[in-house]
Amino acid sequence: MRKFNAVVLGAGGVGKSALTIRFGMNQFIEQYNPTIEEEYRCELIVDGQKCSLEILDTPGTEQFTAFNEKYLKNARGFLLVFSLTQESSLRDIDTIRQQIYLTRGADKDIPIVVVGTKLDLSNEREVSRATIHDLAQSWKLPFYETSAKRNWHVADVFEDLVRQMRKRYPDKNPVRSKLKKDPCIIM
Repeated sequence: MRKFNAVVLGAGGVGKSALTIRFGMNQFIEQYNPTIEEEYRCELIVDGQKCSLEILDTPGTEQFTAFNEKYLKNARGFLLVFSLTQESSLRDIDTIRQQIYLTRGADKDIPIVVVGTKLDLSNEREVSRATIHDLAQSWKLPFYETSAKRNWHVADVFEDLVRQMRKRYPDKNPVRSKLKKDPCIIM
């Protein structure tokens, strides 16, 4: 089973934890509780292949420090999360995106998925679909609109990221069974 690690980044209150908990535990947490740092491990099947995904849910960008640069250096994939109801959170994502590219140097083929949350709050929406479309073309990154509360498109986000990580980091040493005929060993 392939193992990958991903980091969830974005401003405080945009729904990073709600998205991660909905995916990993299939629950929605109503109350906002600022994250210090949480780690989740999930097993999933993407395109018929089982894998393990370690997800690091980080504090909001307000608490983003040089210490957090380790996230940018060590992660194989990134979820950049903003709220569709808060346009300023989209600007935060651009800053983080630029910092990832700056930190990773020559590595420009970095698995990244941009996620707009709170799709169910359509009356409070501040980020237009046209803006998202333009940024997706400009940044050359996939964008998703999700709702952790309604479980809309949440799995799609993580599956896309796993596909990108599989492509970017091919399995150089796939595990092959050394047993040819009888997989059962009696001792």
